[in-house]
Amino acid sequence: MRLKDKVAVITGAARGLGRVYALRFAQEGASVAVIDLRSDEAEQTAKDIATAGGKSLALQADVTSEEQMAAAAARVAEAFGRIDVLVNNAALYGDMNIADQSIEYFVKLLNTNVLSVVVASRACYPYMKQQGGSIINIASTAAYPLPLPMPSEPATVPISGYAVSKAAVINLTKAMANALGGVNIRVNAIAPGLTMTEATKKIVPDFILQNIIAATALKRPLEPGDLAGTAVFLASDDSALMTGQVLVVDAGLIMLG
Repeated sequence: MRLKDKVAVITGAARGLGRVYALRFAQEGASVAVIDLRSDEAEQTAKDIATAGGKSLALQADVTSEEQMAAAAARVAEAFGRIDVLVNNAALYGDMNIADQSIEYFVKLLNTNVLSVVVASRACYPYMKQQGGSIINIASTAAYPLPLPMPSEPATVPISGYAVSKAAVINLTKAMANALGGVNIRVNAIAPGLTMTEATKKIVPDFILQNIIAATALKRPLEPGDLAGTAVFLASDDSALMTGQVLVVDAGLIMLG
């Protein structure tokens, strides 16, 4: 088990990719704190981990609230004695309104997807710096925009708040890696491609999904479980000398050299 005796905090772990990370980390021997606003689903994830023989704790917290996240981190340290890994997975995605181009909604996306990374990291930092550890930020290939057809005269200056937020997460990853290396905290990011979660299927039309799959080098859909191994690698000592890196997992759509 690659994460034996480690304690991991995973935000947005009640459903989707976060739940997949939580289950896999537990299988690899980690004690897992499931952080989410959806308390019932978080409890279910924790129960599923316990049923499989793992250790878990479900906590309801708003990842943009310094007070709530500080209390959650303290509770995790009290329950498990330490924090070794933080996965900043929480984001506004499945309930995202792509058509909303208002400044207010743009700010909401930045708060949920970017501010949460800072808040959660600061909450866990006092416990992680005691022995070092790994912070894994979940970015997206949306941070690397592809040229798409646009109206010849858009109604306003268009912006993808989600894409901008994930580009900011990549910037934060590199800045945090540089700042925290002295206390042996590694900071890396995973940039998933379009992943076949229920959230993706809800907001992306099927014909677009099929076109994206066809455009990948591997010609196959990216399933949630395909990302879990990458997260385990970054959480484990196998990546002990990796920091400030962004690992793209997208079946070969965006080739970054």
